[in-house]
Amino acid sequence: MNKPLAAFVKNRRKSAGLTQPRLAEKAGVGLRFIRDLEQGKASLRTDTVNKVLFLFGKCLGPIDLPREDA
Repeated sequence: MNKPLAAFVKNRRKSAGLTQPRLAEKAGVGLRFIRDLEQGKASLRTDTVNKVLFLFGKCLGPIDLPREDA
């Protein structure tokens, strides 16, 4: 799996002993959203992703990437 967010959520969910339906319930999101998130769907609402990440003490935010100055 080459999608870090998808892998993170799936691994943390399993570590917490949660099923996808239970995670969806706890986060207040739909089961389909959890499935899409764990499958690495490219277009997901960031506010809804943050509802899930909040349960694991995380949130989306900007990160620095290596880049060459022009």
